[in-house]
Formats: sequence, C-alpha cells, structure tokens
Amino acid sequence: MKKSLLSIAMLGAVASYGSANAQSSVTVYGLIDATMSTTNNANANGARLTGMSTAWFSGNRLGFQGKEDLGGGTNAIFKLEAEYLVATGAMDTPGVLFNRDSWVGLQNNETFGKLTVGRQNTLPRDFSQTYGDAYGSSQLGYEEGGFTNNNNFKQLIFYSGSATGTRYDNGVVWKKVFSNGIVAGAGYQFGEVAGALNSGSTKAFALGYNGSNYVISGFYNEANTNNKLNASTEKHKSYSLGGSYIWNLVRLNAGYFRYSAEQGALGKRTDNAWTISTKFTPQGLMDYEVGYQVMKANNAALSSDGTSTLSAYTDAATSTATSSGKKATLYGSAFYHLSKRTEVYVAADYMKLSDGYRVGSANGFKNQTELAVGMRTRF
Repeated sequence: MKKSLLSIAMLGAVASYGSANAQSSVTVYGLIDATMSTTNNANANGARLTGMSTAWFSGNRLGFQGKEDLGGGTNAIFKLEAEYLVATGAMDTPGVLFNRDSWVGLQNNETFGKLTVGRQNTLPRDFSQTYGDAYGSSQLGYEEGGFTNNNNFKQLIFYSGSATGTRYDNGVVWKKVFSNGIVAGAGYQFGEVAGALNSGSTKAFALGYNGSNYVISGFYNEANTNNKLNASTEKHKSYSLGGSYIWNLVRLNAGYFRYSAEQGALGKRTDNAWTISTKFTPQGLMDYEVGYQVMKANNAALSSDGTSTLSAYTDAATSTATSSGKKATLYGSAFYHLSKRTEVYVAADYMKLSDGYRVGSANGFKNQTELAVGMRTRF
C-alpha cells in the first residue's frame, strides 16, 4: 500500500559483527488524506459544522522504514512513523514525534517470523482489521493493519485496544505466517511500574487462517489500566472472532466482539458488538463500500462530565455513573481511483443511539449524520 519516495541501498558493506556483503535499505514514505465534512448536531443547539476535519480514512503520516540483511534469511528491521493534521500541519499527538510507530526488530519468514519491540499497533488490532470494517486487508500478514481513521463507524477498534489505547507503548509483538495458511501472534505491553509487573500491562494472543478466498481470525486480549485510585477498576478483557469471504468482485466481512471491565464500586461492564460490511470492486476505476455495526454496552461507565460512554479499555477511576444502551451506525462510501496512488472519495454515515448510550460529539442528541468528501494520495 505504501509507495517509496526514497530508497537508499548500500551494497557490499562489511558489518562489524562479521557479516560480509550485507545489504541495507531505508525507505521514506508518506500518505496525505484531506477530508472536508459536514455534521449535524454539532453543538447543544443542533447546529451543523462544515469544514476540514481530521482525515476520515487514513491518518496523515510521514515514515521511515528500513532493513538490514543479517544473512540466513534474517533481517534487522525498524519503523519510525509520525502522524500530522493536513489542515494545519500540527502534530496529531502534541509533543510526540513518532506517535504511530517507533520500533525495531528481527524478521525471518522461514523460521521464527517477526519480532518487534517499541511503540506499535496492538496485536488484536492487526488481526481484527480484516473484518472490523469494509476497508481492512484481504489477508493476515506481517504488516500492521488499521481501521478507518476518524468517523462514527471507527469505534470497534477500541475493543482491540490496550492500556495505552490502540497502540502499545513499551510493546513486544511476535507474528508468524505459516506455509499452511495459519497465522499466529502474541503481544505484551510492559506497564513500567516499579514493583508491580502487571500494573499497566497488556497481553494478547491471536490466531487466524488465510484460505484461498477467505480469512478467519480471532483474538483474546487482557489489560490492566494502571489505575492508581482503585485497583479493582483495572481489569479489562475482550475477545473477538470474525472473517471475510471474497466472491468474484465482492468481499463480505463479519465479526463479533465481547468486552468486559471491572469498574470498582460501579460494578462490572459487559459489551457485545457485531459488524457486517461489504466491498464491491467492479472492473474500472471505482469501488464501493457499505457496512453496519452495533455496539451494546451494559452498565458502562460514563465520562466524568456524563456526556460520553467510555470507550473500551478506558480507565474508569474518575467515573461516578453508568448507563446501558446501544449505538448503531450505518455507513457507505465510493472511491474513484485517479491512479494507483491517488483517489478521491465520498462517504457518509448515520449513527443512532438508544437508551443510555451517549456520544460526546452528538451533544445530547440521539442521532448524528456525517457526510464527507476527500482526496488521498501516497508517496
């Protein structure tokens, strides 16, 4: 998916550790996704907000990726990737340069697979993105995968989270793609708390299978949010199972997510969520996507101001109230590909809230509609 702007190859180098004729490469790459959107119920009066928004489908990024041939099929690998806001040029996470990726590792596809250390995607995120919405990868592999970037149908990604969001800080991830189609992985996030190994940690296991025209995938995930106020609100668990099936020009995706969290005096939270979506890619320059997802939260902690149902894997220590309800979102899009690197798109979603489910951006209203147009290019 990424296209190289710069590739530097150094041939014939002799490394100090004795590997002759080592080959190294560094690639500079990036992606720019500019979105203009209009959203109703954007304040307490129900007014509409129109303008440039955070990119809908892909976080804008500038990255550096490299590898060095160590011999015997093993490569030393690294990735540094920063995200920014195209409308202003500001950093997506203030004060954090490489907020998307900052890791180093080893890879040998024939033997141990891929092992990486540092800031990176959570393991469940990489395994669930094949069915979490209509835009994920068609197969499981070694590369990181993602959900859409910023819209009302992105939210299933949070069930694949960690103690630090949808990426690990201080993370170690192992993946292996076997020749028989099985793909396995394990992930661990160190909590960095002296004398308490489990505090702030996350552990995950994932398994999948790449068939000839289908993918089956699932994960188990457990995190400790490192809550200093009340240790009984730290435990978060989730699991998921889903897959995709390709039939001619149509790809169908479906998946289920189950989440639970201990919330101290507020009691236990349990969520059930499911999704179904499809992508249609006819001959020509267009492709089309449509999807539907439902998130049912039971006894979920609300934000301290009471305006939002907390996302999965969020610390509930400062919450004082809970609610139960459902969030359902219908979405669709169409892409027109100007080239292999560049496309324009139109997309829309409709979100409906039931009972006590609350979304801060809806400002107390029970529904919200978003419409967006954009352009995305890669280098």
